[in-house]
Amino acid sequence: MGIDYTELHDPNAEYTMRDLSAETMGVTRERGGGRDVEITDVQTTMVDGNFPWTLVRIYTDAGVVGTGEAYWGAGVPELIERMKPFVVGENPLDIDRLYEHLVQKMSGEGSVEGITVTAIAGIEVALHDLAGKILEVPAYQLLGGKYRDEMRVYCDCHTEAEADPEACADEAERVVEELGYDALKFDLDVPSGLEKDRANRHLRPGEIRHKAEIVEKVTERVKDRADVAFDCHWTFSGGSAKRLASAIEEYDVWWLEDPVPPENLDVQAEVTQSTITPITVGENRYRVTEERRLIEEQAVDIVAPDMPKVGGMRETRKVADVANQYYVPVAMHNVSSPVATMASAHVGAAIPNALAVEYHSYELGWWEELVEEDVIEDGYIQIPEEPGLGVTLDMDAVAEHMVDGETLFDEA
Repeated sequence: MGIDYTELHDPNAEYTMRDLSAETMGVTRERGGGRDVEITDVQTTMVDGNFPWTLVRIYTDAGVVGTGEAYWGAGVPELIERMKPFVVGENPLDIDRLYEHLVQKMSGEGSVEGITVTAIAGIEVALHDLAGKILEVPAYQLLGGKYRDEMRVYCDCHTEAEADPEACADEAERVVEELGYDALKFDLDVPSGLEKDRANRHLRPGEIRHKAEIVEKVTERVKDRADVAFDCHWTFSGGSAKRLASAIEEYDVWWLEDPVPPENLDVQAEVTQSTITPITVGENRYRVTEERRLIEEQAVDIVAPDMPKVGGMRETRKVADVANQYYVPVAMHNVSSPVATMASAHVGAAIPNALAVEYHSYELGWWEELVEEDVIEDGYIQIPEEPGLGVTLDMDAVAEHMVDGETLFDEA
């Protein structure tokens, strides 16, 4: 049986960190216009997709429910349960204050980066859905309005023969012609058969040629019908990354993603500034504080925050604002269910420098069945005008695909 964090939380206790709850801040609960709403419960359940998606539901005394999603990872539901006492009784319209309240309260659990940020983001996304429904506006309106009516989607592609350049080219053509996408991504950290030691991050000349051949075959096959990016998953040394980026400069590469491990910003900047191949980084950075350093030190050509991982919708908006000061576009990494995918699309609609949102589940036949609405059509997401995120969970589909041992939301 899990810990009852409600019993551990004493609302009258004194804390050394800032407490931004309504009680300590003197925030009035009488607002009028149907805005006197109180959070009554927070629940999670995990769905077994191509990743174990953590869905979040926030309930209120007005009968309005908000749905969000946290980035997948062990321990995220437990952290959200830990945070429930800090939001129950609060007004869900105070999204910024509640976000900072959770960051402060969870500082001991590591709210600077990692899964604690992810857990807070899941609540923050649900708050946007909830606030939009209470105020009867779409979520993008809460972020300042929109620049576009639809958000471009790039499809993360895979093949059974992922190291075969021709197979990659065949799949690229199929996804463009049959599925209607005009933006794609393929992996380059695939075995070439020429490796001597995969632990040392060094690419031998034959390995460089193999990866360049994948790039050549794919880009030549689709030509101007699609933009194509290539992902390295933080695999290579600085020197090897520079050689690889140089070797593919002659091809029409949208971007080369995560060529070196994420920890050393100096090496990242050196790689980026060594090549005309656009370099994209960002999914393994947390909050605007970490993403800001990538941008300000010109270590990226395109920044790629993962919205439910970086800290949520407003935090992603903050990243985009910093990037916009450096004329850097934003391509949102995304491995989520339709819920966070749509939330990312709302963010993309609200920022000027959005390129695209990733779609990582095209091989999962039931992905769109998780919600009642259509999400991706012909490689684009139409931004809903319905209140909140504009997607409704299909509870039958959620129940069918839950992780073993999970229970469905208690709608009562």
